[in-house]
Amino acid sequence: MSLSIYDASAPVFIRAFGVLSALLSKAEAYATAHGLAPEELVGARLAPDMLTLAGQVQRASDTSKGAASRLTGADMPSFPDDEASFADLQQRIEKTVAYLRSLDPARFDGAESRPVSLKIGPNPVEFDGKSYLLTFALPNFFFHVTTAYAILRHKGLEIGKRDYLGQF
Repeated sequence: MSLSIYDASAPVFIRAFGVLSALLSKAEAYATAHGLAPEELVGARLAPDMLTLAGQVQRASDTSKGAASRLTGADMPSFPDDEASFADLQQRIEKTVAYLRSLDPARFDGAESRPVSLKIGPNPVEFDGKSYLLTFALPNFFFHVTTAYAILRHKGLEIGKRDYLGQF
């Protein structure tokens, strides 16, 4: 049995969003327990030139939506990047997961050879669907999920690898 492009994309994104949602719930509880304004965590970043926690969630959302739409030919929904609270970020995750779940797995058939064109910085980059997913979309998605985790860990949340890996 071979691994399909669908199997390597939508379910992987959906599972990671479950982990990210759980991390955000822990962060909200942490803020309450420690008397922190939730906005302090939502707006936290690892370095001055990096995206905030909200920005990391937004980019994970955009990366997964973009990958699914490029691999299936489906229209990609556009969500404004205006999330300012944990509730907003949870809603963004819910909308993204709903989009991913709405795509029929059959739409991914043949996606491994589908041409994908991106502009990365000033340069256009051409991929086939398989290399796009494996060398760009998945690494980029997990960069943002991991950075969100790192921001929360840096801010004092008692989370570890088991939280990042999620439930099995």
